[in-house]
Amino acid sequence: MESASIRRAPPLPGLIQVGLIGLLFVLAAVAWIVTDNQMSGMDAGPGTDPGTLGFFLGVWVVMMAGMMFPSIAPMVTMHVRIQDARRAKGQSAPVGATTLFVAGYLITWAGAGLVGYGVYELGKAVTGDTFSWHNAGPELAGGIIVLAAIYQLTPLKDTCLRHCRSPFGFLMQHWRPGRTGALRVGLLHGAWCVGCCWALMAALFALGVMSIGWMAFIAALIAAEKLLPWPVATSRAIALLLLVLGLSVAITPSSVPGLTLPDSPEAMKAMSSMEGGSMNSTQGGSMDSKQSGSMDQGSMDSKHGGPMKSDSMDARQGKSMHGNSDGSMKAGQGEMK
Repeated sequence: MESASIRRAPPLPGLIQVGLIGLLFVLAAVAWIVTDNQMSGMDAGPGTDPGTLGFFLGVWVVMMAGMMFPSIAPMVTMHVRIQDARRAKGQSAPVGATTLFVAGYLITWAGAGLVGYGVYELGKAVTGDTFSWHNAGPELAGGIIVLAAIYQLTPLKDTCLRHCRSPFGFLMQHWRPGRTGALRVGLLHGAWCVGCCWALMAALFALGVMSIGWMAFIAALIAAEKLLPWPVATSRAIALLLLVLGLSVAITPSSVPGLTLPDSPEAMKAMSSMEGGSMNSTQGGSMDSKQSGSMDQGSMDSKHGGPMKSDSMDARQGKSMHGNSDGSMKAGQGEMK
């Protein structure tokens, strides 16, 4: 019954379809602007510290909206078509179901972000500075990108990509009615998308997770493999591009355009800006106390200086007065004589 209604889902009117796709692109643009504001000056290159969990999760969800909304536009449009077809037949099609579908998609990606954050923190705790940039950092970053290139050629990648590229087939197989069903289908679609793109996201971590430039680069690769009409050729081309990029990062990282080297002044500045919150609060307090202490000391000096200067002035005036009195007394004695 559900599959039959999906098969007979009429196309959306042109104006509605353009408006829906336009809305997704506007939301994506807003997400890019917000992400740019949040991440400005924070790119410290490969292995950039993602910050606190709360900060990272907020930035990550907005990132996913900016990166993924254009590529899921066909899936969202198909979901709205099915809702309209059910409404036309008098079947249940609650308002807000498509919004919950998108929310479920983002929730899945939020979970993937938490996993990535955990892997980063665990790896840092276990390996210490083994993979710092001056040790094996370039090799690790390049190896992760090469791994992403290899994953592009696997059957699992092809299966996940096929589910992401076929809105009609996916919804016909997994459709669930109602708001809860829409949320569930969104979660499932997000899971297939994570399966398709996790290696590309790992490459983003390797290149600099706080870099707007590399974020745009990975988003372009994801959109290309999901939307271009040549899935196999596109996937293979992306694999080749990632292979060259990974080897370049591992062997000659300074030759990679747009790559921030972790030992560069830009990276040091980025690390300072990311740690600025806690550092500023700590340093600000000590600076304030030092400044307050120096000001207090200055005011005390001025207070002490006042009477000290007046004492010395009184002493000098006393000598002067004493000298004058002696002089006048001697002069008076001379006149008396």
